[in-house]
Amino acid sequence: MDSNVFSARNFRILGLSVALLVLGYILLGQGPVYNHLSWTVAPLILVFVYCVLLPLSIIVKGKKDSGKK
Repeated sequence: MDSNVFSARNFRILGLSVALLVLGYILLGQGPVYNHLSWTVAPLILVFVYCVLLPLSIIVKGKKDSGKK
């Protein structure tokens, strides 16, 4: 039985997701309320991460091992 469910590819996508989440929340808190970044760009980044990248980091399969144990 495989002890590691996630591969390095999953962790790279997850790391990218976390970095983009941090960026999205930083942009969300910038400037006045009607700032272009906090009004349009940040919500688009956050929705993309929550709806696409985080599920993708769970679903994507890594490369199979060549039978070595």
